[in-house]
This record gives sequence, structure tokens and C-alpha cells, in this order.
Amino acid sequence: MSITNSVKKVASSVILDLDGTLINTDGVVTEVLRSLLVKYGKRWDGREASRIVGKTPMEAAAAIVEDCSNIKPLPGANRLIYHLHGRGIPMALASNSPSANIEKKISGKLGWRESFSVIIGGDEVRNPKPSPEIFLEAAKRLNVEPSGCLVIEDSVPGVAGGKAAGMEVVAVPSLPKQTHLYKLADEVINSLYDLRPEQWGLPPFEDWIEGTLPIEPWQIGGPVVKGFGRGSKVLGIPTANLSTEGYSDQLSEHPSGVYFGWAGLAKRGIYKMVMSIGWNPYFNNPEKTIEPWLLHEFKEDFYGEELHLIVVGYIRPEANFPSLEGLIEKIHEDRRIAERALQLPIYSKYKDDPYLTNIVKSDCSET
Repeated sequence: MSITNSVKKVASSVILDLDGTLINTDGVVTEVLRSLLVKYGKRWDGREASRIVGKTPMEAAAAIVEDCSNIKPLPGANRLIYHLHGRGIPMALASNSPSANIEKKISGKLGWRESFSVIIGGDEVRNPKPSPEIFLEAAKRLNVEPSGCLVIEDSVPGVAGGKAAGMEVVAVPSLPKQTHLYKLADEVINSLYDLRPEQWGLPPFEDWIEGTLPIEPWQIGGPVVKGFGRGSKVLGIPTANLSTEGYSDQLSEHPSGVYFGWAGLAKRGIYKMVMSIGWNPYFNNPEKTIEPWLLHEFKEDFYGEELHLIVVGYIRPEANFPSLEGLIEKIHEDRRIAERALQLPIYSKYKDDPYLTNIVKSDCSET
């Protein structure tokens, strides 16, 4: 994945997939399958999802989620839809799901229905994705040439269908550690946070602040599984690995990447922090992890202590590094970005949140 300032190709319209691209139906399926398979001594870590992602509702056993009317938008979905609609960019929603199910899924999403000029379901075409039919039909209804459309898709069949329609395609893979499957895509990004519309001749986002993206704050916490965790002595940053147990929803909702915010460590104080969420490609973690880095010098371990986090902003996607030196350099760059950003009022106000202050048992706080 690379981000440049050059325009790849000018697009006049955008065609968006729904499940796994804008809403977290794939996460719901994953949670159901995880709970079901454990009863039979099996384990589901999400990577087997390649067998179901992008398939028709019947093929993917989507009956599991078709009656769920309050499925959450994925991070960055509202931002993208409101941004494009507000700047007059024609948009189509093209999903393999039947039209009635699409209506049910988007009915509770404020502003979504009126933002799309065209909404087309899998029951309105003869052949579902990976056939190009649904994309060509969307372009026809938008009254634009296929070559002027930018498709945003999470599945391999969706990417294949978009390219077969003669369109540019940005892939936002919903499959962990499977980006190599998306070779047909013109660009592969980690999440909708990382889309740069200006690369496609579309109006740029204007909400980045000093290299950071404000996000809806979310909370996470628990006892430190491993204070000064793996690699921290080499990295020079006190890490505080947290258990992922009980946080599967957050892990499925939030894309892997580097975030930042505030940390309240019981009996010690409140500190600035940078947090990675994901598989940590350098260490090749088999499961998604939560690793906050407390931006403070500690002389002793804090294993077992209760740690509360408020995550307020996003810095960058998770990335591969060819060397440990490159990883360390990037981590310290993340630190500089976070320390500078957390002085801004939009972020600094969360330092006084009761979720943090109530856990701190002493008057110790960062100065």
C-alpha cells in the first residue's frame, strides 16, 4: 500500500459495496461463527472468512444477519458518505444482498438513503458479483460511463466484478492478513480512514489535523497482561499489552492501525499514549492484539495493574517494515505526532474524563 499525491485517474462517480465495506455484517457473522464453532472444539480467527466474504446471502449463510437492523457502520463510512454527498459526487450502492435487505440495513443510518442516487441489489441483476453486471447497471442508472466510476469494495469477488466492468477499484479488504488476494485492485487500503479521494480526482477530506484524524472516542481497559511487553526494551517504549478477552466487538469494529489518546494507570496517573491494534506484521502475531505505548518513563514494571484507555484519534494504518530499525523509527515518529496532537483542545479535553480520573488512586498525573 502506498499513498502519493498524484492523481491516479479522474473519477466522476463512486460505487460502494455495503456489507463489509460500509457496515460490519462480516463482523457479526464472524462473532456468530466463533461462538458456534467453539462448542465443537473448533476455532475461528477470521482468516477462514475468504470462503464466505463477497458471496451471495445464501452462499454466505447471511440469514444469520439479515434480521439485524442495527448493524453498525464501519469506521470512516459515515465520514465518506457525507463527504461525497456534501460535495455533489453521484454515488451508487451496489450489493449482492436483495434490495429489501439493503433497505433494512440502511434504514437506521442517518442520511444514507438520500445520499445515494442509485441503490441496486443482487436480486435486480441476473448474475451476482464477481460478474460485472451489477456495476454496469449502477453506471447506467447514474448515467455515467463505466470508466468514470470508482468502485470501493471489501471482497475479492467485488474487486473482480468492478475491474471486469472497466472501472477503477479501491479494495478495503475485510480479510485479515490477506491483502495478497486483491492483486486486481488499483489500490489496496487498510480502512476507509486511509482513502485519499484526491488521488482519484475527487474532493479531498479536510478533517486531518497535524497528521491525525479525529475519531469518535472509544474506551477500552483491563488489567495489564504484560507490562513492558514484548519488544519494549528494544523499542524504548513501555508497552502494556491488554487482554483481548471481552473486547471482540471493538477489535472487529476498528481497523488495524496506530491510534492515540489518554491512558489512566491505577495508582500512578494519566499519561499520553499511542496504541497499535492489529496483528503486528513485524512480530507476525497470529491474533489481533491491543498494545498501548505509554509515553512516559517508568522505572518499574506495572504488570497486573488496571489500565483504562480513551482512544481519540487515528494516525496511520498498520504496516510492514523490512527491518527493526525502520519499525523503531516509525514508532518514534508516531510518538512525536501524538504528543503534539494531544496538546490541542480537541484531544486534550479527554484527559479529564471520569473513565480515566476515577481509576487513578493518587494525585499523580502527567505534567
